[in-house]
Amino acid sequence: MSAACRPLAGIRVVDLTTVVVGPACTLRLSDFGAEVIKVEPRGGDVLRSLGGPSPAGRHAGSYLHLNRGKRAVGLDLKRPAARAVLGRLIATSDVLVANMRPEALARLGLDAATLRAGQPGLVHCTITGFGPDGPYRGRPAYDSVVQGVSGIAGLAERRDGRPAYAPLLLADHVTGEIAASAILAALVARGRTGAGATLEVPMHETMAAFVLAEHLGPRSFDPPLGPAGDARVLNPDNRPLATADGWISLTANTDAQVHAFLRAVGRAELIEDPRLATVADRFRHVDLWFRVRAEALAERTTAEWLAIFAAADVPAMPCHTLETLERDPHLAAVGLIGTGDHPTEGRVRTLRPTILHDGATAPAGRPAPPPGFDTRAVLAELGFPETESAALIAGGAAFDGE
Repeated sequence: MSAACRPLAGIRVVDLTTVVVGPACTLRLSDFGAEVIKVEPRGGDVLRSLGGPSPAGRHAGSYLHLNRGKRAVGLDLKRPAARAVLGRLIATSDVLVANMRPEALARLGLDAATLRAGQPGLVHCTITGFGPDGPYRGRPAYDSVVQGVSGIAGLAERRDGRPAYAPLLLADHVTGEIAASAILAALVARGRTGAGATLEVPMHETMAAFVLAEHLGPRSFDPPLGPAGDARVLNPDNRPLATADGWISLTANTDAQVHAFLRAVGRAELIEDPRLATVADRFRHVDLWFRVRAEALAERTTAEWLAIFAAADVPAMPCHTLETLERDPHLAAVGLIGTGDHPTEGRVRTLRPTILHDGATAPAGRPAPPPGFDTRAVLAELGFPETESAALIAGGAAFDGE
């Protein structure tokens, strides 16, 4: 494998995160070549079961995909001996990522002030629900809670008349990726200065900024030029278009794309319609533009329209279901979905990293291991003799696979 596929090789990350937002962050670091050591309590990350069934009952599919390539160490951090082990592990590491509440971190002596006092080069990143100084600080937060309070669910109310969550853990994944980018920036700065960083990535502020960047719109000016909300995105007809036998996802934004679309669907006369002539005209008359799009495709099949739009260079693709997405020919050609062997689950399907470095992609790495699978190996690397490792495990401070 090219070294370019592993730009974080040699970086060790202590992962104290659970569920989705934190594991999404550390997955990205693992994909870039970092050694990610996931520290779990007895019983493991709740996502192992919360994410659905598995043959052995402890490795839900979503857990496998978010934690591939990581090492698993089992520690009961309520025990002083376990906290001592974790302290030695952190001392050998470059990055710590946690999504516990700040108060819980402080009680364990894992807050940034404590750790960086003795290890100033550490990049300490916490992912929280709500940032400091605001009235929501310290409240529990999950993806659906954040989708509601940040305005994401309310966008559906503007469009459809009732609020709705995006049917994927959007806030978790986006915030996790942003946390990973903040860590990468801190590591670059550390390479220049030697100093680490104290990072906090609050989910509410992060996702509210996403919503407002797109939808504050005319209210970005003083005085406002109109109500908030992108009329195109919030239009009820801004959805996949029905064909004779299915659905197509299509967007035509530029004048050239719109003209090509209108010619392709046999409505070339509308090219001269002053309501649709330019980008600004179509923004003002978005209801008409989307109605024209929605009414145009009923007479031909999805395959026929896709061929027509491809020839006309109109951006259009199939609107996949979860079932058809797995059979997408492009994903098959680029090898996104593979298979691997798991210690307890047998053959499992894997997802490889999607970023290309110098034209190459990194492999998926080993499937996510059982809780504590790497405990003995990591303890040995930290200098614990086998007798001490055995005593830690026998005493309950550590465990080595359940």
